[in-house]
Amino acid sequence: MIARKILGALALGVSIYGILVGAAQADIIKLGVLAPVTGKAASDGEDAVRGVKMAVDDLNKAGGIGGNTFEVVVGDVGEASSDAVATAAERLLGDRAMGAIFANYASGTNFEIEMMAEQDMIYMVSANSQQTKDIISPKPQDFGTVWSLTPSYDGYNTEIVPVIDSLVAAGKLKLPNKKVAMIASDNPYSKGIAEGMVKAFKAAGWQITQDDLLPFGEINDWRSFLAKVRQDPPALLINTDYVSSNAATFMTQFMENPTDSLVFIQYAPSVPEFLKLTKEKSSGIVYNMLGGMLPPASNPRADELVKKYEGTYHNEPGSAAVMLYEQVMIYADALRKVGDATKHDDIGAAIAKTDKMTAVGRVAFDPATHLTVQDNEHVPIQFYQIQDGKRVMFYPPQYRTGDFAQPSWMK
Repeated sequence: MIARKILGALALGVSIYGILVGAAQADIIKLGVLAPVTGKAASDGEDAVRGVKMAVDDLNKAGGIGGNTFEVVVGDVGEASSDAVATAAERLLGDRAMGAIFANYASGTNFEIEMMAEQDMIYMVSANSQQTKDIISPKPQDFGTVWSLTPSYDGYNTEIVPVIDSLVAAGKLKLPNKKVAMIASDNPYSKGIAEGMVKAFKAAGWQITQDDLLPFGEINDWRSFLAKVRQDPPALLINTDYVSSNAATFMTQFMENPTDSLVFIQYAPSVPEFLKLTKEKSSGIVYNMLGGMLPPASNPRADELVKKYEGTYHNEPGSAAVMLYEQVMIYADALRKVGDATKHDDIGAAIAKTDKMTAVGRVAFDPATHLTVQDNEHVPIQFYQIQDGKRVMFYPPQYRTGDFAQPSWMK
């Protein structure tokens, strides 16, 4: 009888110990976000943070992973100075409960990638692909925890020329000449894409009438540049400044006296703020995206995320929200396979094997650069035109939601 009581007590003790161990293992995994939640790109930063929070809410509602739940921690990079990015990154890296860090973009050069790799931190980013490639490709084995949800930016440099040519050949676009006026802001993203476009247009026989570079920051007056444009009107006017408020001011001032030019603006029109600022003045402009959300009408996953975002935040998502939501879910897939949030190298190796359909296309990673594979069967380059306050994708054909239309200001 005494023996039975002793055995029962031992069994109870083992049971309680098992419960306590299980409880101890059910930790909160922190997920960091590097984003400009203050400053000129705050609307982008807010969108990025919302994407991570939406993913974390979905994961926690489903019971977490392995009994663990998630918590979002934000590192504000402000105006993206090197000091601000380094300080925000160090704060997140110093948290022992940090499982992974996500960013649409943090710095213009992506130097923080090396900080992440040195501490074996999972880091997923969705911008500045050329900088990512330049850092990782010499020694990809040293960056097993760092992956980019955007592909090579080579498409930004080259694809605009054949797309414009195809519109002309189809009779959808009539151009008065083969002249291009270009303006960029002095940061690696804007400047790099502008330089690539200039080379592509020159190689195709176009004349570059202007190739201006402005200091990076808030720009309230584009009129001196536009005055030069009006002296020698080009068929194509390109602005690669990615800040939505700057681009909105540019378009508003262009429309004060528009030339017979197709206007192309890099990235900024994809941010919801841009349409709010420009209203009817943006109708007719063209932009493109590498890694942006596919049209909900042609991609069920994108449709699901748009409805979820609008139901939560009561406005449309920008590309940053969708990209970071998918980053978190790719990390979550890898964590399920590995089963231990502290095994960052194993999780990075699992991320490397990703092959899944997402809201931005079918994601697989190039082992030489850690960028997403780019082609029309994976993550395609997307060309949009804003028409009456709506974004219409006209390329690539398999995802198109409508046709390109000659802008009303063009003859």
